[in-house]
Amino acid sequence: MSKTRDAIRNLAIIAHVDHGKTTLVDAMLRQSGLFRDNEVIAERAMDSMDLEREKGITIMAKNTAIPYLDTIINIVDTPGHADFGGEVQRILKMVDGCLLLVDASEGPLPQTRYVLSNALDNGLSPIVVINKIDRPDARIAEVADEVLELFLDLDATEEQCDFQTVYTIAKDGTATLDPEVPGKDLRPLFDLIMEKVPAPEYDESEPLQLQITTLDYSDYLGRIGIGRITNGSIRVGQTVLMASGEKGSVSEKARISKLFGFSGLKRVPIESAGPGDIIAIAGIDGISLGDTLTDPENPKPLPPLRIDEPSLEMIFYVNTSPFAGREGKFVTSRQLRDRLNKEIQGNPSLIVEETGSADAFRVLGRGELQFAILLETMRREGYEVAVGKPRVLTKKGEDGAVLEPFELLVIDCPEDYIGTVTQALGMRKGKMAKMVNHASGWVRLEFEVPMRGLIGLRSLLIVETRGTAILNHFSIGWRPHTGEIPHRVNGVLIADRTGKSTSYALQNLQERGQMFISPTEEMYSGRIVGENSRTDDMWVNPTKEKKLTNMRAAGSDDNYMLHPPRPLTLEAALEFIAEDELVEVTPSSLRLRKRHLTEEATRKAHRASAK
Repeated sequence: MSKTRDAIRNLAIIAHVDHGKTTLVDAMLRQSGLFRDNEVIAERAMDSMDLEREKGITIMAKNTAIPYLDTIINIVDTPGHADFGGEVQRILKMVDGCLLLVDASEGPLPQTRYVLSNALDNGLSPIVVINKIDRPDARIAEVADEVLELFLDLDATEEQCDFQTVYTIAKDGTATLDPEVPGKDLRPLFDLIMEKVPAPEYDESEPLQLQITTLDYSDYLGRIGIGRITNGSIRVGQTVLMASGEKGSVSEKARISKLFGFSGLKRVPIESAGPGDIIAIAGIDGISLGDTLTDPENPKPLPPLRIDEPSLEMIFYVNTSPFAGREGKFVTSRQLRDRLNKEIQGNPSLIVEETGSADAFRVLGRGELQFAILLETMRREGYEVAVGKPRVLTKKGEDGAVLEPFELLVIDCPEDYIGTVTQALGMRKGKMAKMVNHASGWVRLEFEVPMRGLIGLRSLLIVETRGTAILNHFSIGWRPHTGEIPHRVNGVLIADRTGKSTSYALQNLQERGQMFISPTEEMYSGRIVGENSRTDDMWVNPTKEKKLTNMRAAGSDDNYMLHPPRPLTLEAALEFIAEDELVEVTPSSLRLRKRHLTEEATRKAHRASAK
């Protein structure tokens, strides 16, 4: 018999990047009465990772519990970027409703579509939250219409299209059901959650069913599994069956040693939990994502989690440059393998495969940003690694044709740059699907483009549009391969010897192209020091010193006019490199290098690949 637990509401907040999810959760926490008046609360408290705070995005899904009246509202803050869609897909299995957050000016963007389609596929009926209604360029009525169009485009049911809308200013902590009437607090939002989000249902006759949808780790408790109890109850000391694989094909018994509930941002030890509760479990070795904890006497495992297939691959190499081991603590192939295997235990959207070499590992994922976040995390932990150019995966269709992943790319830019953007996308096999002129000097361009065409595009358009273009994209499926796409027009300048770079040498080299390095940097043969102004690669000497003579002119010997070097972020470096180049990632440095470190070896490799 089906029953409900009326004292619980489980919901997720879904939205595009930077539309205000985490800020809204902050405001809800502050107004819930969980904190003392004098308690210091970090801004964007749910973004607990350093990288999340630095980049201003949510990377890992996290949950919190907020008391309201006599009800506990469990809220999950999900990533808005499509590269972390694996997090969204898992988390939506834990909840009964969701808040769809949309910016009052920007409206629904590509990743809004992506996360909403996942929510609708899971049968959730969202509450639409139009945020930032205080923006001077807010288009509240138009955005509300665009949201409805999006629901219709995604084949939402009639019930899902009959959504309730609330208007908020998350940074001020106010909500209102009428945009003409200013809100005072978030009570209208809380009341709407209580009314529209269904209480969790369960069947009294079913045994324990708890699926692990998130993993965490503690130095004291080991691996921690987080999930929602679908049916039954669980208590400390209970023996359960841990089932995984299709229809629970792999199973073993385990004993529950510690249970945790959530109160605000904290985990609180508890003795037992019932259906609908979101809890954390510690003390079970080998617990993995998708595992179902169930009754050993009457096992009924839940279906395994479904995650979108990867579309991009990168090869991770042990760092073999002449500077290997100088800056990192973890440099061996065993350490690299262990770290990558640890990553996939908590991130099922990544796949790690062995290659023919013991020093190289093939990593498959969803996008460049996902790889960049993994590499940035590893370098902060003390790892040294070299990585090759990201490659887009292909597959065979039913008719034998080669298929590749396509993306819907949305670009917001000043209308003066329409021609520049269209030309850049044309070279990358992009086809314009739609153009909207907001009559404000800005336009929104939509292109259907192969995923290969996006590699390096962001850096190019930022330069071509003077930093004004805003790019967003999401997957639209697999389509026939469109042929070769030119990656990089210019060649590179490569150091041909070891030593320290000098101002004298760089002043002469900067006439040949854009430099990546500054004076007095350590060089080795094969290190890329700049981008050539021509199409071919050039081996150069950045360590050359000025010859001493007896002739002197006052003030002229040390007066070098150097242009500032181009700074390379990790994302920009991954976009820039060619097939025969690597990015050397260490805790304190990012270096570009040729795969082969001498001019002769590089030429020999090119001749071999041309045969």
